[in-house]
Amino acid sequence: MTKHVFQTEVNELLHLIIHSLYSHKEIFLRELVSNASDALDKLKYLTLTEDKFKKISFDPKIDIVFNDSSDGRSITILDSGIGMNEEDLIEHLGTIARSGTKNFLGKLTGDAKKDSNLIGQFGVGFYSCFMVADQVEVITRKAGEKEAYRWVSDGKTGFELDKTEKKEPGTEITLHLNEEGKEFANRWSITEILKKYSNHIAFPVYLHYEETTFDGEGDDKKEIKEQKTEQVNDATAFWKKPKSELKKKDYNEFYKTFSNDFQDPALHVHTQAEGALDYTTLFFVPEKAPQDLFYADYKPGVKLYVKRVFITDDEKELLPTYLRFVKGIIDSEDLPLNVSREILQQNRILDNIRKASVKKLLKSFQTLAKKDKEYIKFYEEFGRPLKEGYYQDRDNRELLEKLVRFKSTKAEGYTTLEDYVSRMQEDQKGIYYITGDNEATLRRSPLIEMYTKKDIEVLIADDEIDEIIIPGAAKYGDHDFKSVNRSNAGDELKKDDEPDEETLEKEVKPFIKKVKKVLGEKVKDVKVSSRLTDSPSVLVADADDPTFQMQEMMRAMGQAGMPDAKPILEINLDHPILKKMKGMRKSKDFDNATELLYEQALLLEGMKLENPADFVKRLNDVLTKSL
Repeated sequence: MTKHVFQTEVNELLHLIIHSLYSHKEIFLRELVSNASDALDKLKYLTLTEDKFKKISFDPKIDIVFNDSSDGRSITILDSGIGMNEEDLIEHLGTIARSGTKNFLGKLTGDAKKDSNLIGQFGVGFYSCFMVADQVEVITRKAGEKEAYRWVSDGKTGFELDKTEKKEPGTEITLHLNEEGKEFANRWSITEILKKYSNHIAFPVYLHYEETTFDGEGDDKKEIKEQKTEQVNDATAFWKKPKSELKKKDYNEFYKTFSNDFQDPALHVHTQAEGALDYTTLFFVPEKAPQDLFYADYKPGVKLYVKRVFITDDEKELLPTYLRFVKGIIDSEDLPLNVSREILQQNRILDNIRKASVKKLLKSFQTLAKKDKEYIKFYEEFGRPLKEGYYQDRDNRELLEKLVRFKSTKAEGYTTLEDYVSRMQEDQKGIYYITGDNEATLRRSPLIEMYTKKDIEVLIADDEIDEIIIPGAAKYGDHDFKSVNRSNAGDELKKDDEPDEETLEKEVKPFIKKVKKVLGEKVKDVKVSSRLTDSPSVLVADADDPTFQMQEMMRAMGQAGMPDAKPILEINLDHPILKKMKGMRKSKDFDNATELLYEQALLLEGMKLENPADFVKRLNDVLTKSL
């Protein structure tokens, strides 16, 4: 026998599960039955596709036995599935292998600790058994292997692991119930829980119990105890049932049996196709975004079946990556059972199912979009992945451009591109947008002063992904996207009172030359602004250079070698500060004022100052002279 200590994260997680997260303790049984169903799925596939497993006498079922005696109540869940070996037990029951555990635990504070959806999304349902048990014993043997193992834990500090005997492959989990769990050790409680949560498990679930009857009357009356076995679930593939027989409640309960999510889904999409292709799909969109939505190693949410035989739940190609938040099932009647991962990625049948499924999902999102409040709630969870799709999926660009939303200078909340175009001025050619990481700052940016004055709407693109998405899309209909962060934006909207050639030669050019000399290599160029009305200066990116935000994003993604693109400083010659500066080009105050114009423009862009101490000194000098 060997003793193992739980990871620190497991200890914390167990404490939270037992004391904070689950409001309905009965779900421990749902979690264990779902795990048993997964184990049966995996072995069923192997017995059909791999020669060494075809000889196994496979009788897929789940058995539940309980002991309600006063000296020790318990519940045992047995399955004839794939089983586990020593390595599996340590990895799956002794650690939490999913990335981001510490980050996840760090978020479980305050009210979040009461949100069982968080733990459900994280996929650690087995640990829920410690809510109702003070000791859990697992006896298991992996299919195709001879050794069996026994795993025992009190759910507090660690677990014991040693070899044991088990005739057949599969897993047997016994919960030695604590005071809070004793109420579940009876026929009626178990039956009610299984019918509520696990009726749609695709394998038979049998409950074993002892039934007491009486024979005879009076003194001849005898008590007869008889062992009974009752199948308590339908044991049919839920997704193959006619849609006309299913209600929303049925879909919601089925979703919870396979998704590790404790909330009802936001919506479901059920398709049963017959004809050139014969397949069934059942997709769900969660109420909340999965914890790993933006992890590179996210766990796909779609399971593939062939003729109701589970094939894989680890194939990211079943749906495009931008729909990685979708959970569900694809069941094909046309694929071979022994289809390999390589074949899956190139299979014409699956490709056609995938294309049809994407269109079906996007059209369902469009239907949801007609209910504005519900759609905004959905969009705030999954808007960023949809924007990824708008950029990546050219085949469905027309569907996706109706789904993406942006904030705007003329609309409360979100607006569609279609609504923006409907509000465009008669002679307006482009769709103007400003990018940055703070909505409030962008709304007050000097970059949009001219557009505000001319009553032209500007989209507020405050999601960092907008820096890639909008330029990648290039246009909407006949209208080009135009970034107001760039030097050439709004050239067609220039002021009518530009300086004449003589003024340029005598006053403007020498002034610009002096400003350039003071700033040196800090800027790519200095230009007279045609966009500023109230502010003295602003920084913009050259037409072909990446913006500040793009450069920051690339550096955050590890592109450290990317050369810095210097900004262009635009100055407003009509501003009182610039007018005063024209007559003081030879003084030290001119240099300080020029540096301050540049530095305040940097701050307005949300950028860090290279030397804050110098900035403060210059500011203090100006304040001293002005007071």
